[in-house]
Amino acid sequence: MSIENTFDLESEEILKPENLAQRIENFPEIAVATFNDKIINLVADWPDARIISEVNHRNVYEIEHKGKKIAVYRTDIGGAASAGMLELMIVKGVKKFVFFGACGTLDKDISAGNFIVPTAAYRDEGTSYHYLKAGDYVEIKTAEKLSQIMRELKLPYIKAKTWTTDAIFRETRNNMLKRKSEGCVAVEMECASVMAAGQFRGVEVYQFIYGEDNLDSSEWERRTMGNVTLETRERYLYIALDIASMI
Repeated sequence: MSIENTFDLESEEILKPENLAQRIENFPEIAVATFNDKIINLVADWPDARIISEVNHRNVYEIEHKGKKIAVYRTDIGGAASAGMLELMIVKGVKKFVFFGACGTLDKDISAGNFIVPTAAYRDEGTSYHYLKAGDYVEIKTAEKLSQIMRELKLPYIKAKTWTTDAIFRETRNNMLKRKSEGCVAVEMECASVMAAGQFRGVEVYQFIYGEDNLDSSEWERRTMGNVTLETRERYLYIALDIASMI
């Protein structure tokens, strides 16, 4: 039995997210999820941020941005972990999510820092197969609305497919070229998983990513990976909060 046969709508989960989390009264219905410790530390230092819960032993903060109460948390890296934390946040009361984080580019002409709005995510991971029927891609239903918001915010962006993989050190050249030929311009580790989980649970999940390293060259290029300034990270955070206030 392969992973392509694991989607099961005939029976219930044994361990359910509500076994590990509880509904919280007046919990924000919108959440922003970052993958970066430095970004969540910025939030923690804001005078108006307050801890309202925790998820996987990480603090969940509530802030108010442009009149909206928003939960902000540091999600774990990887599809399974990020989808699991999304499940727990849904139980607490979240109905809309904004994920943002770095990616590798599959096109050398995409500069470091360029924004990408994924339209579909190639399912080179395991989690999505437990939430949706087997297929090559998860179609991202929120991509058009996010693109509209990016235009309203006057942010330059690319709208394209992404490649979600579990195996950061097995992104082979042949596989990279296959994904690129299909229209993927980025590679990351979570998009297919969180989109599939969100669609299965009936919540809205939005995600924008930004280029850091580059795979489209004779050798891997680090570019800005690990060297993004704190000011730039704070800019990404405010963009995510602006989007959260508009969805």
